[in-house]
Amino acid sequence: MRIGVIGTGRIGTIHANTLSRHRDVGSLILTDADPTRAQELAHRLGETAAPGMDEIFRWGVDAVVITTATAAHADLIGRAARSGLPVFCEKPIALDLPGSLHAIAEVETAGTILQMGFQRRFDAGYSGAREAVRSGRLGRLHTVRATTSDQAPPSAAYLPLSGGLYRDTLIHDFDVLRWVTGHEVTEVYAAGSDAGPTMFREAGDVDTAAVVLVLDDATLATATATRLNGAGYDVRMELAGELDQIVVGLDDRTPIASTEPTGPPAASKPWTTFLERFGPAYEAELNAFIEVVRGERANPCDGREALQALRIAEACEMSRREHRPVRLGEVPGGREPVLR
Repeated sequence: MRIGVIGTGRIGTIHANTLSRHRDVGSLILTDADPTRAQELAHRLGETAAPGMDEIFRWGVDAVVITTATAAHADLIGRAARSGLPVFCEKPIALDLPGSLHAIAEVETAGTILQMGFQRRFDAGYSGAREAVRSGRLGRLHTVRATTSDQAPPSAAYLPLSGGLYRDTLIHDFDVLRWVTGHEVTEVYAAGSDAGPTMFREAGDVDTAAVVLVLDDATLATATATRLNGAGYDVRMELAGELDQIVVGLDDRTPIASTEPTGPPAASKPWTTFLERFGPAYEAELNAFIEVVRGERANPCDGREALQALRIAEACEMSRREHRPVRLGEVPGGREPVLR
């Protein structure tokens, strides 16, 4: 199998390394907006660098992996679909609903594959939580608490391109909340704070956010996020039911300290980045993509799944701006898109 990798930044480099080692991948063609970066990575891996995106499609590949800046995702998904190629794409499909809907429609019209990169679905902890919920071990689930905290903020240049904290960060919590519980979000109430560095206010973004979410079975959930968690990279999900309570992300590297006299000690080597924390999950999602392309398994996260997470993020942005609860029915995209 020959795979084209478009984008060789941080996550693109990790994906290229994984694919280059895969027994079912014969070769890679790498390209990037910075040709030198693609050439250097290709040289390290013993793969081929292409001077631009056009060559990916002209030279002939069996599948495409998209890890570019988000603004390019939808167009590249559409181009791959029109070329009859299966695609793995980092989230989100686009930074807006119209772009996402159009890309999904192109894939569905072409009858091709689009697998989205929500890596938490491949993390052992979240998989265990899903199994516990679905098996009935917790009894009736009544409360879910999710948090995603970055140790350090991204660059000021990245913020205006990110889509904001809800679309860029909390979208992972929204996706995995649906995946673990098996239920849809019906209503959200969101708040955000831009009291940190001025670059967040200048980008029209917030550095810290909190959301209350109501699920269709009346389960209540909260999701919080911040770009400024100096203790380390902290991603957790607590699920409480009438019979039991569990937590994802609690281990000897969780960057949290107890104030109790008999509490556990602080982590000696806390997690620092999402790439470190979810390394095995990133590898597992690409292994799954190869299996999907080979027809050995169903798509674990298609474009419609990604769309639902984006709709929740859009509802949160609306709620934050308008200071009110927002029902998901107010957000477009709940029905089948029409390709125009």
